[in-house]
Amino acid sequence: MVALAYTVAFEGIEARLVEVQCAVTPGIPAFTIVGLPDKAVSEARERVRAALTAMAIALPSKRITVNMSPADLPKEGSHFDLPIALALLAALDIIPQDTAAQTVALGELSLDGTLVPVVGALPAAMAAAQEDRTLLCPQACGAEAAWVGAVNVIAPRTLADMVRHFTGQSVLPPAAPGEVLGQSGARDLSEVKGQERAKRALEIAAAGRHHLLLVGSPGSGKSMLAARIPGILPELTPAEALETSMIHSLSGLLDEGGINRSRPFREPHHTASMAAIVGGGRNAKPGEISLAHNGVLFMDEFPEFPRTVLETLRQPIETGEVVVARANAHVRYPCRFMLVAAANPCKCGYLADPARACARVPVCGEEYMGRISGPLMDRFDLRVEVPPVAFTDLDLPEIGESTAQVAARVRQARDRQTARFADHAQTRVNADMEGHLLEEIATPDARGRALLVKVAERFGLSARGYHRVLRVARTIADLEGTADVRHPHVAEAVSYRLAMAKEV
Repeated sequence: MVALAYTVAFEGIEARLVEVQCAVTPGIPAFTIVGLPDKAVSEARERVRAALTAMAIALPSKRITVNMSPADLPKEGSHFDLPIALALLAALDIIPQDTAAQTVALGELSLDGTLVPVVGALPAAMAAAQEDRTLLCPQACGAEAAWVGAVNVIAPRTLADMVRHFTGQSVLPPAAPGEVLGQSGARDLSEVKGQERAKRALEIAAAGRHHLLLVGSPGSGKSMLAARIPGILPELTPAEALETSMIHSLSGLLDEGGINRSRPFREPHHTASMAAIVGGGRNAKPGEISLAHNGVLFMDEFPEFPRTVLETLRQPIETGEVVVARANAHVRYPCRFMLVAAANPCKCGYLADPARACARVPVCGEEYMGRISGPLMDRFDLRVEVPPVAFTDLDLPEIGESTAQVAARVRQARDRQTARFADHAQTRVNADMEGHLLEEIATPDARGRALLVKVAERFGLSARGYHRVLRVARTIADLEGTADVRHPHVAEAVSYRLAMAKEV
């Protein structure tokens, strides 16, 4: 008789169902795990054996074979411990076999039988809900998995608790969802003195999820401005929160099972590797661009990143997803993020200050900004020079708008876009518009179109640049609350596009 249990194997954020089959047959005593397991899965037999011994359960002197189907799907990670133990206990008739066959399990076992939390509980709960099965996971993962709502989540603390639950000796209550986490400690935009043009660019970028490049001398406030972006962004919608949390679940970043409604803000260091930014490494984990999905990826000292790392951003920016290629699989992760980059104008940083600039001006500036290729520069919708602020201005009172005031306008603009794209599943904000939808919604009036044609001819805008100007102009119109894109909206969008123009 073969006992069954189920678990999942992760391919990106997709959790593929795996059938765990266990047979206890006469023969030379052995405990074998087959089905393309990695080293961590192969070692599960020792952890399972020790955990059962801690419960005073001795394995019979028979041949124990555990097969994980489909056998050609790689099995990686320690979360296979619990489903293997579940199938084995069912094969030994310690727990009902029909109950085990209706359960999707994941969790690591310690030698004393305690269930250790693992990553991926949220995607696993989604897979269990689709199959209409119960999810079994460690107690520390229960609050995270319970967010799916459509699945019964059982989260015991130990393997003994699980046995008592399935045998009816001590039934565990279903796990409850963790807390909803909101924004905390957001820095206020009114604290930034001056930089009105840069603040306006932040507002436009946040309203339409446009990519932004800030260039200025050291200490001019680029990082300070970027740090205030999370405060003006609207909260994640329930669908976006679940989608983003699934990626964070695979990376073990969910705090005590809580779903975060604030948008991600990731700021990798310029020494980060390609695998850290794009994804990959062991088990093809998501990179920073995927962890920033539905949020912001802030890359300070942008030209200092390795050229190969910067060039890998080009395709994900356009497609909204990244494919991590492996010999036996292609793993896809979503990555619709808002790229905010900050850079000094040159190596020394004082290109526009004759008193402090180095002797290689202006060649040093051309070489330094030349590290950003033309095709990558072409993908920035807004380019802003951030001038230095005089120290005498730092003592002036706060007269600028607060974060709450700007956030209200951004939220209203996003609401207009949500209503506009209600019938277009793949389009959420203005930055996603393409083809006929872009022409229908973002076509400016006659004066605006004439200006855009003139600019395109004069400065050689690429087709991508032309369309990005239209998208930004549509966002500016949304912030103003007007239905049509007019000449002033196009003029403002063009002004951000032509700053430090480097068209292809």
